[in-house]
Amino acid sequence: MCNQKTPSKDATQGYSRRQFITTTLAGVGAVMAQSGCWPGPRRDALVRHCATDVVTLGPTGIKATRLAHGTGWNGGARSSAHTRLGEKAFTELIRHSLDQGIAFIDTADLYGAHPYIATALKGVPRDRYILSSKIWPRKEYWNLPSGGAKEEVDRFRKELNTDVLDICLIHCMMDPEWPKEFERIRDELSELKQKGAVRAVGVSCHDLGALKTAAAHPWVDVFIARINNVGKEAEMDAPVEEVAPVLKQARANGKVVIGMKIFGAGKLVKPQQMDASLRYVFENRLVDAITVGMMSPREVNDTIWRLDEVLRA
Repeated sequence: MCNQKTPSKDATQGYSRRQFITTTLAGVGAVMAQSGCWPGPRRDALVRHCATDVVTLGPTGIKATRLAHGTGWNGGARSSAHTRLGEKAFTELIRHSLDQGIAFIDTADLYGAHPYIATALKGVPRDRYILSSKIWPRKEYWNLPSGGAKEEVDRFRKELNTDVLDICLIHCMMDPEWPKEFERIRDELSELKQKGAVRAVGVSCHDLGALKTAAAHPWVDVFIARINNVGKEAEMDAPVEEVAPVLKQARANGKVVIGMKIFGAGKLVKPQQMDASLRYVFENRLVDAITVGMMSPREVNDTIWRLDEVLRA
């Protein structure tokens, strides 16, 4: 069964949090090989259609859970609502997601979450989770970009305490000509990919023209797109009937599409709104995975449950 309800406290009685995480993650390689699913509470290994299934992200070969935990709610200037929780609460939140089977963490330099993530994942084997981060390419009062990617990726890896970034994107593309504007960043990311410091490259988009470019450009492995069933009124780049065909074509082109703003950056909060958005995105096969900026264990449990219900239907 996919997580039909939150496991009771009795399910982990006698275990410390560290012991429970270790037990949950033990033997994951064998489970993934046999079932294609990440083991979690009340999980039937024969069921594939769950929020925490391990899915292959297109031609990249990267295996990640269908649901990623985003860390940039209300993010900017290397801060976010997630980091403002404080290190202790942030760690408990990410560990709870791991307990529930989420093994995909989405972050960015803009959010300031790298050191928090490193602390939260301390002691967890590196092959048990996927990390995605983003380079902010523009000069800001808080950011002095190198103009490339090597300096940024080296710093990211130190901050995240990892040798490899699974996915590294150029953040917040708003111009269809972004490949030319950020050519040096693209070239350096390609070089880092060849050296194995980065496994997949691409962009996140906040503009329909930029999105169309990403959907067709041969350099792009992965891109993050704003998608829900409402459209511009819920933080999308354009009406949904204009965005959806672009995402379908992108996937047909072999691009990995990760959906964001599934709940409209907090504008789609009623249960029926959330369910309708999830149904639209997944029934139309618009994405490979989604990232949701869940702020509490309760939100983690609720998001998993809702996506499980949609996928089962």
